[in-house]
Amino acid sequence: MAEKPLAADGLSPQQLLDLYRKMVIIRRADQEALNLQRQGELGLWGQFLGQEATQVGATVAMESTDWIVPSYREFGMAMCRGIDPGEMLGYFRGLTHGPWDPRRYRFLPFTISVATQVPHAVGFAMGCRLEGSREVVLCVFGDGATSEGDWHEAMNFAGVFQAPVVFLCQNNQWAISVPLRRQTAGSIAERAQGYGFAGVRIDGNDVLAVFSAVRSAADRARRGEGPSLIEAVTYRMGAHTSADDPTRYRLDSDLAPWSSRDPIETYAAWLRSQALLDEGQADSIDAEAEGMAEAMRGKLRRLPLPSPAASLFDRVYHDPPASFLKEREEFEATLEPVE
Repeated sequence: MAEKPLAADGLSPQQLLDLYRKMVIIRRADQEALNLQRQGELGLWGQFLGQEATQVGATVAMESTDWIVPSYREFGMAMCRGIDPGEMLGYFRGLTHGPWDPRRYRFLPFTISVATQVPHAVGFAMGCRLEGSREVVLCVFGDGATSEGDWHEAMNFAGVFQAPVVFLCQNNQWAISVPLRRQTAGSIAERAQGYGFAGVRIDGNDVLAVFSAVRSAADRARRGEGPSLIEAVTYRMGAHTSADDPTRYRLDSDLAPWSSRDPIETYAAWLRSQALLDEGQADSIDAEAEGMAEAMRGKLRRLPLPSPAASLFDRVYHDPPASFLKEREEFEATLEPVE
């Protein structure tokens, strides 16, 4: 990090500082969400502790008109796109299937089923090209997803038809409790050659390296040069989800080398070496992160309970027939009032 130029890839000093700000804020959101789950406010939470550089660097590298197709761990990316974190937590509280408008934020709903979003992303990218737009799709997944058939089919289709999509693998070394060495032989990035396009392996804990690789891949796709696969090597510092106990399969000695490569701490050290971050700025960012966490917590607790009728009926028909409306009325008549 210390050898990077001041304005990496044309980023201004303020933009370089903002990368740090975003990483600090999403880490605080991640910790607050875990706290809320432990307090019974959320049904489940999947931490992204240690993966902040990949999420921030990749999101900032894309143009605001580009689309992002996430898995279930890209909460930080969604925040970088401006989606309210308190509203998003309604998803993990079981109040909604998706609380934001994907068209407004160019960010599709979280995908729980591993790798199923990858074919969706390729199809979406093909649709963008058929419409003649400059839009590129960033598809995000973990190393475990690369063992799924959906992933292979999507990669093959994208290579054959030169879809304008950037595949970003957050290789955090674990597919739940299965280590990378037990599920993947060789480099994930090198698999791209078999599908006819470029693949690159980068340091996923280096926010500037992530930014540079994703920006370059998006530019190539925008020029009509097809897809790319980026393997961002990072580490899942926390549990797979709040329902997981990593101490049953992971040693402290496994974690220790990655703790010393904390993406926020290493980037902060570089910013200080370039006189881009001082204690006053760091304290101000920390205070902003605390304010965000408080607002997020309050927003979650104020979210209204959804209407059962709306959940079942509202997204079935654009113009519902009379018989369907009658069914809804009959269903609503059976509901007990909410106290």
